[in-house]
Amino acid sequence: MAQRIRTAVLGYGLAGSVFHAPPIAALEQFSLDVIVTSDPTRAAAAKLAHPDARVLSRNEWELARSHQNIDLVVVGTPPATHAPLASRALKSGCAVVVDKPFATTSAQGEALIALAQESGQILTTYQNRRWDGEYLTLKKMLDDGALGEVRRFESRLERWQPVITKPWKAQATVADGGGILFDLGTHLIDQALQLFGPVERAHGELAARRPAEMADDDAFVALEHANGVVSHLWINLNATHKGPRLRVLGSEAAYVKADGDQQEAQILAGILPGNPRYGVELPEQWGELWRGGRAHPVPTERGNFTRFHELLADAILFGGPVPVDPADSVAGLRIVEEVRRSATGQGGQAVLSGAITGPRGSNATVEVSP
Repeated sequence: MAQRIRTAVLGYGLAGSVFHAPPIAALEQFSLDVIVTSDPTRAAAAKLAHPDARVLSRNEWELARSHQNIDLVVVGTPPATHAPLASRALKSGCAVVVDKPFATTSAQGEALIALAQESGQILTTYQNRRWDGEYLTLKKMLDDGALGEVRRFESRLERWQPVITKPWKAQATVADGGGILFDLGTHLIDQALQLFGPVERAHGELAARRPAEMADDDAFVALEHANGVVSHLWINLNATHKGPRLRVLGSEAAYVKADGDQQEAQILAGILPGNPRYGVELPEQWGELWRGGRAHPVPTERGNFTRFHELLADAILFGGPVPVDPADSVAGLRIVEEVRRSATGQGGQAVLSGAITGPRGSNATVEVSP
């Protein structure tokens, strides 16, 4: 393998254009060799932003046998294509990053992990929300014991998007990986598992509010962790008023954060990785530590999505650990499946026995008894 990691980014929607191409182009360990998109407008944008990369259509990519000159394939296409594209790349001898959701079923995810082990290739999932500023801030506070014993974790990703703007999302059913639970929900579930460990019970409420929605666009997930913490997670695209991004209640104090991470908005505004302002929040965006009825501002840790790609480079070039164990994402998919089953009345509340991936990313399995 060349010292620089020759990379192909499949898909140039939000995932490819905002979350993957900019850090890959900015980090010296990588070269952005190929961008694959069949959308003419996105192809033109890719050529403008990354003139040194070859921009290919899906057919051109599949016919050109381009895997032969690529070390890393990043799959940022619609969810239904994740497993087949990742499988082909692994079989071609490439390391693979799969955007969330890792797959449309936990069984598909397990099969990909087995294939990666069999082929001796690196496989990881892009769970970039582990490097949100508010997540890093909360993690630091938990490590320092600033809240005492945490009892309740409330987390929201709410937006006002009454119109479905992406054609594939308008057509995607649950079987295709459509819906907000698969999309933003996998981020919040992953954060809860990383912060508070294995889950014993899961419950969900799902709705499709928008007339064209084929899956779900309004979701609530309740998780009971083995350590006693209860996580309440809201994911909503119909929010005419947004609740706080985080509200974490402990025995001694609470942490409340109104606004979410700014990195996506910064990249869209041209503030890219490497810019000294990237990932930095203004004081008026900081959260608050509530203790004894009084609020104290808490500076937000600098967000750093680029850290994922830095760790990925270390894994590929020097044998370090992958930035996200794909088994963590399979654990999240199992929860998604059980939440969806409970929300549709197929067995009531889901009771999960055994270990789901905890804070350090174990490879444990889970047995489900309705």
